[in-house]
Amino acid sequence: MKKNIKKILLYSISTFLFLVVVLAIHIYWVYRPKTPDANSKIMARIDIRQQIDQDEANKIAIWMNHQKGIDHVLVNPQASIVVFTFFPVKTTGNKIVEDFKINFNLKADRFVPSANDLKHSCPVAASSLTYKLYKLISQII
Repeated sequence: MKKNIKKILLYSISTFLFLVVVLAIHIYWVYRPKTPDANSKIMARIDIRQQIDQDEANKIAIWMNHQKGIDHVLVNPQASIVVFTFFPVKTTGNKIVEDFKINFNLKADRFVPSANDLKHSCPVAASSLTYKLYKLISQII
């Protein structure tokens, strides 16, 4: 009877340790920095420094959707912002913004968050258990 309990306990601990190692490898693999590939998308925002109406917003959306590398565009005329996703292997956010400024006679700038903005941007990511595990694993490795 004692022998069976020891075997069960040994197998249980071994299985648990194996699963912890698999989880650690998975977390490291998911959070590791990656170079952009053909499937990578980046989100960017253009702040327009003047009021636009719905017609201008529609023209902006149509123009943006026809630009090389742009995947999706949202234009908010009330807030005067343009949010878009693009493929970084095809274009850059700065190129899109420069072309936007040339094509439209609007005062506009690309919104780039400061280091302080990034530090406070997503409290869930910095405080999540998986992110803390990733940091611990990456320090060990």
